[in-house]
Amino acid sequence: MTPLPRKVAVIGAGDIGCGWAALCAAAGWPVMIFDASARGLERAATDVPRRARALVALGRATQGIVERGLLELQQGRSLLHAVQDADWVMEAINEDLVAKQRLFHAIEDVAGPEALVTSSSSGIPPTELFARCRRQDRCLVAHPLNPPELIPLVELVPGAQTTAAMVARAHDYLRALGRMPIVLKKPVPGYVVGRIAAAVWRECIDLVLTGVIAVDDLDRAVSLGPALGWAAAGPHLTYHLAAGDGGVTAFLQQLLASFEEWWGQLATWQRLEPEQERALTHGVERAYKGKVEELREARDRRLSAILRALEQARTT
Repeated sequence: MTPLPRKVAVIGAGDIGCGWAALCAAAGWPVMIFDASARGLERAATDVPRRARALVALGRATQGIVERGLLELQQGRSLLHAVQDADWVMEAINEDLVAKQRLFHAIEDVAGPEALVTSSSSGIPPTELFARCRRQDRCLVAHPLNPPELIPLVELVPGAQTTAAMVARAHDYLRALGRMPIVLKKPVPGYVVGRIAAAVWRECIDLVLTGVIAVDDLDRAVSLGPALGWAAAGPHLTYHLAAGDGGVTAFLQQLLASFEEWWGQLATWQRLEPEQERALTHGVERAYKGKVEELREARDRRLSAILRALEQARTT
């Protein structure tokens, strides 16, 4: 079993970076967060403790461990200060390829020779992310979903030169944090989660913009409809179970023609026109205006309840 990291360095204090830091702090791990922006570090000083303590309130962490972890949470004075002696360096800056490449090049100059280096990128292929690194053998993508301290799935996307040992080490670290890593057999733009989300969201946007349904009703249709089934079983297993003893073979015999007809009518546009983007923004903001913090807290409570139910179901 891989030893736990003696120190984790999180580079980037946005939503993802603060979520990673909160998760590590909630596990009692020594973690140092660094951001080139003073405003980012100021935000982290309040956001990371808030998110770590929220895990306690949601029953996802233990108070004593969180408090110990928060004592271990430090802010890096520089990239060197943050990264030196870290066993795991997590990049979590904005999805900007050039900025990420520059950062990884800089990390390589100051990270220890045995450090694991991961990117939180949501869709850039590893060969592009780590193109300027000499030591690509220790680099891979560990893409979390938002909020990373709650949603357990993490996509591991190795590069062409990533060693199996480093993939295994990332897998073990994530499992120790209570995450559920999946390893992609080959990289594709957007990885797996992003491509599925993009395909579903395009159809959701199209249904709203063509006047079929309102934004809030669409969100309910997904979250209380297929998303519930997918949370319990995933799409393939959902359909495999839907036809009883006949399984997916019977399901395809009965419904493939209908699905093929619907596939032929799904949205295929490649980009939103400016007026469509404005209409979408207006619809979402009108549906949820003035409720963002309240809705975020409600979402987190629901996520925690769903995870608790799924965990209990696995143990019974």
